Amino acid sequence: MSAQPVTVVDHPLVQHKLTIMRKADTATSKFRHLLKEIAHLLCYEVLRDLELERIEIETPIETMMAPRLEGKKLCFVSILRAGNGLLDGMLDLVPSARVGHIGLYRDPETLKPVEYYLKLPEHRDERLFIVVDPMLATGNSAVAAIERLREAGATNIKFVCLLAAPEGIETFQKALPDVPIFTASIDRELNDHGYIMPGLGDAGDRMYGTK
Repeated sequence: MSAQPVTVVDHPLVQHKLTIMRKADTATSKFRHLLKEIAHLLCYEVLRDLELERIEIETPIETMMAPRLEGKKLCFVSILRAGNGLLDGMLDLVPSARVGHIGLYRDPETLKPVEYYLKLPEHRDERLFIVVDPMLATGNSAVAAIERLREAGATNIKFVCLLAAPEGIETFQKALPDVPIFTASIDRELNDHGYIMPGLGDAGDRMYGTK
């Protein structure tokens, strides 16, 4: 099976905000705010082909059949903890969506993901799952999260990140060729510690002011 293409959302607003986020002197509060704003713009793109239903409404002039999203069939899944920054912005646009969380941490020696938490809504085979995590670095955490979702019954899945490394994309597409990736940038490479270069540092630490 050939891999789904990677969609790079290169809108000028996305790229401008991303530049500010990359700067080492950008404050924690500003970083969080910008991540939320970029999440709005990424959400527009990843949900571009979302199905609509028609309902009857009354305008001030007449009755009409109008399109409506069925938010209950959509679920955003945050890979904790940094995924919550993208999650919050997407929920601003689709507040009726269901929310799932999967907790993974990266073993500093092996760089492999270790799961510590999973909570998902029911009727998983009927939902579109949008998995969010700011960084697609080695790709191991994203692959582990989506494979775990599939074990739990999810069949329709997309992945959204802020930055992706070529190595992470390769790992992801080998394991999950049918899952599309949406990102704001494909950066140059990973360093020896598994960080994206030039990147923006550790997204979770920059969101929450930790080290």
